[in-house]
Amino acid sequence: MDKASPDCPYPGCFFCVMKEGNPSKRRASILKFFRDLPSQDDDGQVLPISGLWNTAMAHPNDPEFIELGIFECMSALIWKGLKNRRWLSHDQNIYIPYYAAHIIGSYTMNMEEFAESAVHAGVIPPLVELLRGRLTWVEQRVAVRALGHLATYTSTFPSVASHGEILEVAIQLAMSSLEIVYSHFYQYVDRRLSYHCDLLTRGMGGVEMESRKAEEWASQLQCWSLQLINCFAFKPEFLPTICKPEFLVKLPGMWGGLVNENSPAGIGLLRTICHHKIGRGSVASCPGIIEALVNIACSSDDWQYMAIDCLLWLLQDPSTCHKVIDKAVPALVDLAEITTLGDHKKLGDTIVNVLQECIQSQGTGRNSVSNRTKELIEELLSSRQRLKWEKNIPKEDLHIKQAAALVVKLEGNSLFSSGNIAGAASKYSEALSLCPIRSKKERVVLYSNRAQCHLLLQQPLAAISDATRALCLHNPLNRHAKSLWRRAQAYDMLGLAKESLLDAILFINECSQSNDPDLSLRQNKVPDYAERLVKKQMRAAWLFREAAIKLGGVHCEGDAGDMYGQDTDDSEWETASESDIGNDGRDEMGDEDDDDSEWKNEDERKAKFKKPSMKDIKHGFNVQVTEDEP
Repeated sequence: MDKASPDCPYPGCFFCVMKEGNPSKRRASILKFFRDLPSQDDDGQVLPISGLWNTAMAHPNDPEFIELGIFECMSALIWKGLKNRRWLSHDQNIYIPYYAAHIIGSYTMNMEEFAESAVHAGVIPPLVELLRGRLTWVEQRVAVRALGHLATYTSTFPSVASHGEILEVAIQLAMSSLEIVYSHFYQYVDRRLSYHCDLLTRGMGGVEMESRKAEEWASQLQCWSLQLINCFAFKPEFLPTICKPEFLVKLPGMWGGLVNENSPAGIGLLRTICHHKIGRGSVASCPGIIEALVNIACSSDDWQYMAIDCLLWLLQDPSTCHKVIDKAVPALVDLAEITTLGDHKKLGDTIVNVLQECIQSQGTGRNSVSNRTKELIEELLSSRQRLKWEKNIPKEDLHIKQAAALVVKLEGNSLFSSGNIAGAASKYSEALSLCPIRSKKERVVLYSNRAQCHLLLQQPLAAISDATRALCLHNPLNRHAKSLWRRAQAYDMLGLAKESLLDAILFINECSQSNDPDLSLRQNKVPDYAERLVKKQMRAAWLFREAAIKLGGVHCEGDAGDMYGQDTDDSEWETASESDIGNDGRDEMGDEDDDDSEWKNEDERKAKFKKPSMKDIKHGFNVQVTEDEP
């Protein structure tokens, strides 16, 4: 290798090589560097590896290092760390297997030809050893990431699948990853490995930062394990291994947390499984999964459409329809007013068509549909016929119906104000029967008002149903603040912390975007009731909660920051019946006819909408909001 710079103390320094002006000399020197590095025992080897790590992340599509043997070098370094513990413990070599696996993952995440080169270079066997936990959970995280990228491509998946243990290990890792990170790092602050702390925080934070990053990395370890399993799930021959009840039942709860909200996690894998008949049979037969899918479908989860897809596919399969129809139909009827959700155009029409086919195909006897399910579908079909009929009647007649509905709604408001909640709910139902189907804005208010009544009557399921209908009718979808808040409270009554948390966070955001003059007097303050609910649900939905309950709380000397696993007093939290009977009831039951006037169009609304970040919600609620009555 060419000599280093006169000022550089390291012979053959990689950074000096990179400064070589002659391209052919530079390539020859890099080639020699990659070839010789694994056999060297010099101090300071972590420095060029960390430099390569930065380069791989910044330029993952650059082929230069691929052509010069970086995959062979990284593979050899991982093997060296696995086989030579003396070398691994010397200097800072403990970091090298982590960096090497991370470099492999970065260079294979976008380019299939790079992945083919990596497989040819023999990266899979050492990555499998890291995946098995031969070192620590930190190396497992980057190994499962790299293997997940390799499994993504058609040309390299067979090489990954040929290692039969990968799928089994990934399944076990997905189920145990949170507990592993909690017990091996998070729980005992004074036992944390220093190199783990350095990798997590890059030396930029203390114990609290380490704990936050550990939660994020634990979520990634689980989600990347699920992504690797997902690549296998596209192949029917692997579904019997994946579709074990003890694994399937946990998938809806694997949601990535707020720290990893960009991953579809468990629901994404369930959707892939439901693509196949074998998978649908297993999902339909697994206790608790359909109820969990319904909860995700009727939530503000970013992956709501995936749960809806699963339910529709299960209903369209004659072998599973009768097993799920009575549980799925009530939720799908509530969701039938959705027009567009993500890439799904006319989703409501699709729901209606599937339900209509179900009712037509169901016979009598053992697999017949319950009377309640039939009634719900028939009511939905009747409302669609009513909508068609309304298109052909004079506008004057529609205005008369709107006026009649308004009169009945005001009667309901009066009953509500006087404390006759059941009577008010009945009036809102009557108003809904009068209100034209096409008068969506008015129906949003009626459904939301009736949801409030159900809350006060301690009927959370009915409240969720009505709030969901209001949110589906609202434009934009899932952004009606008061319905979000009511559904958040209803989910809280049922102990569904994640669903309640997501709705509460969106409610806070909607308050922050409101131009309602009634809300403008108290600026820059998150509503106290919303803050209390969010804090409560963040404790209940904390990523490490189950591990903390099983293994015990966090042990540390002094303050370790936010430890959501610790039991706290929720006595300040008010139930819906305690907090909402006052101002909110009277305010909500009034007119909301100008509820959407602040938004000129959908594009403007999307431009202004920004979901609060995890940092905003978790640490001081640093979002600009206007207080609204609950």
